[in-house]
Amino acid sequence: MNLAARLRTIISTDPRRLRILQQVRELDLPDCWVAAGFVRSAVWDHLHQRSGSPLPTDIDVIWFERSQTAPARDAELEAMLRHRDDSLQWSVKNQARMHLRNGDAPYASATEAMRHWPETATAVAVRLDEQDGIHVAAPLGLEDLFNLIVRPAGRFKDKKQPIYQERLRSKNWLATWPKLKVLP
Repeated sequence: MNLAARLRTIISTDPRRLRILQQVRELDLPDCWVAAGFVRSAVWDHLHQRSGSPLPTDIDVIWFERSQTAPARDAELEAMLRHRDDSLQWSVKNQARMHLRNGDAPYASATEAMRHWPETATAVAVRLDEQDGIHVAAPLGLEDLFNLIVRPAGRFKDKKQPIYQERLRSKNWLATWPKLKVLP
């Protein structure tokens, strides 16, 4: 089974994650995905042979639309999701404006924006289509995620290395997933 199929299986057997994907799909946003820890934690828990994978403290929803880049639109979408499920902390970000915060050239899509994220294992997202099929976006591949490797991506290898190091310290992933191989 290829890695994308394995990921789809992991997500499809988690009713809580499927419900979240359904809630996000109902927003009907362009180029919209649930990303980062939502996916990463599910895979790492599975690889650590845990029977259930708790949801991350925040649910990262990314989307891409150049004509709606006001932060207020993301706040409105977060409020809509909270109305559907107020037990979760939603984080919605239109990636069409995030290049400004990150000091990058403008992104062309949500998937391209993920190429600029700090770690290869974090740059992964999923979404449901109208037939409940799970789609996977992993512009930096799925190998590191499934091999339990945490490594910096792109400019986090050099120019943004201090940000990567701070994330390693603050996330303290090894305390939760001791089989990880963290690369400097």
